[in-house]
Amino acid sequence: MFTIDFSDHTESVDKKWYEHIRSLLEFAKSKEGIDQDAELSVTFVDKEEIQAINRDYRDKDRVTDVISFAFEEEEDTFQGMDIPRVLGDIIICTDIAREQAQQYNHSFERELGFLALHGFLHLLGYDHMTDEDEHRMFGRQKEILNDYGLTRDS
Repeated sequence: MFTIDFSDHTESVDKKWYEHIRSLLEFAKSKEGIDQDAELSVTFVDKEEIQAINRDYRDKDRVTDVISFAFEEEEDTFQGMDIPRVLGDIIICTDIAREQAQQYNHSFERELGFLALHGFLHLLGYDHMTDEDEHRMFGRQKEILNDYGLTRDS
C-alpha cells in the first residue's frame, strides 16, 4: 500500500490532480524498486509559506519551488518490521509551479508532476549538490517522467 496525504493550503490544485500525482509517484516507487508499504505527504503552498519554511527549517530566506523533508536517514531503518516506510514530506509552491510551467511552455499539471517526482527522489536520497549527483538525479527524473508519459509536451 502507498499512502499519500494531500493538503492544499492554496486551494488552487484541482483534486483530480491528486490522483495523477499519486499515480506518478506509485509508478516512481515501483521504478525505484520499493515494494514495501510506504507513506508520504504532499502539501501545496504559496510563495510566502514556502519562503517561511525554507527560512525556518533550511536557513535559506528565499522562495523555492519544492522542498522535501525525508524522515528516514537510511533506507533499511525499519527493515523487517511490519510497518510502512514513512518517507517524509514534499512541499510544492503552486505560485512557482505556475511561473515555471509558463516559462517552460508546458501545463501547470505537468509542472506539479515534475516537482512531486523531484521531491520524491529527494526523499529517497537523490540530490544535486555535485555535478555527478545532479546528472544522476536529473537523469533518473527524466527517465521516470518519460516512461510514465509526462513529457514537456504534456
